[in-house]
Amino acid sequence: MRLADYIEVDARVMLGKPVIRGTRVPVELVLRKLSEGATEASLVEAYPQLSSAAIQAALAYAAAALSLEHDQALFG
Repeated sequence: MRLADYIEVDARVMLGKPVIRGTRVPVELVLRKLSEGATEASLVEAYPQLSSAAIQAALAYAAAALSLEHDQALFG
């Protein structure tokens, strides 16, 4: 999976926050809803522009971002 196929960062969209490509749905919102107990199916129902693959990409993006921050803190 290429994260760039699902996640975009554009200063003109949601103040540059990472969003699901082609939407105004922030990755942060997807992660927050999942942490609150939302299921993938309930997210797709609430936000029809999302796909299962986009939700998985949001999780992968968060993991990559945390890994990068951790690596920079240790080795940066």
